[in-house]
Amino acid sequence: MLESIVKSHEIQYSLFGIAMAGLVTGLAGTGIGGLTAFLPMSSSRRFQSTLLEFTSGIMISMVCMELLPEGYEQGGIVSTSTGLIMGILMIILLDQIMKSYLSNKSYLGKKSYLSNKEKHPVMMSGWMMVLAVSLHNLPEGFAVGAGLQTGSSIGITLSIAILLHDIPEGMAMAIPLRLGKIKPGKVFLITILSGVPMGIGAFLGAAFGSISDFYSGICLGLASGAMLYVSLGELLNESRSLYKGRVPLVGNMLGILAGALISLLG
Repeated sequence: MLESIVKSHEIQYSLFGIAMAGLVTGLAGTGIGGLTAFLPMSSSRRFQSTLLEFTSGIMISMVCMELLPEGYEQGGIVSTSTGLIMGILMIILLDQIMKSYLSNKSYLGKKSYLSNKEKHPVMMSGWMMVLAVSLHNLPEGFAVGAGLQTGSSIGITLSIAILLHDIPEGMAMAIPLRLGKIKPGKVFLITILSGVPMGIGAFLGAAFGSISDFYSGICLGLASGAMLYVSLGELLNESRSLYKGRVPLVGNMLGILAGALISLLG
């Protein structure tokens, strides 16, 4: 009886440790990227447009080189594509809800370079990216938890790789929110909290050993669809509305290259 109780506590401690490892990985990755919030945000339209293009380029690269290939490998074309469509539809619905809500709110406590009409879409893009990244962190947590549960080095390798991948995602959340004039400290806190689902996923991944391939494909497709819609349908549109020139296009290309480099390092 006593032996079974001791073993039970050992299992709980092990699961707790793995959950904390996943949580720290998520918080650290998005938090490092979220430090971008403390950088000075110029009022130059060209600068703001270039930042948005860079952010969009990173996310497009990560989706095409990481999320979708991993989803197709784990869950297959059907589940991942289904999740992709669901993610796009979910963000479209969320977009409409937020637009109707923000149309009755004023976030201009002080005079700023952006007008109400320009500022709300940038802020909404940031909030939608927060949702997309949070969705993405859950299946990542499953992978980390399942890997650490095996006791092999694969869990540590996955944690390091995911931490690196979460850095640009933190940037992708922080930049639109800062351009929406949200205070740096609040933006940083938001980016950190988006890593919490990874701790939850790590706990479940360790508890159940692995997640079904079909469900994993749905989750990865869902995150991919959300990120693609925000990148292509929101961030790029806002960038072009701020400034039409070649410099932001260079920022987009640099973002794609940065995402590719991070994928290579991972």
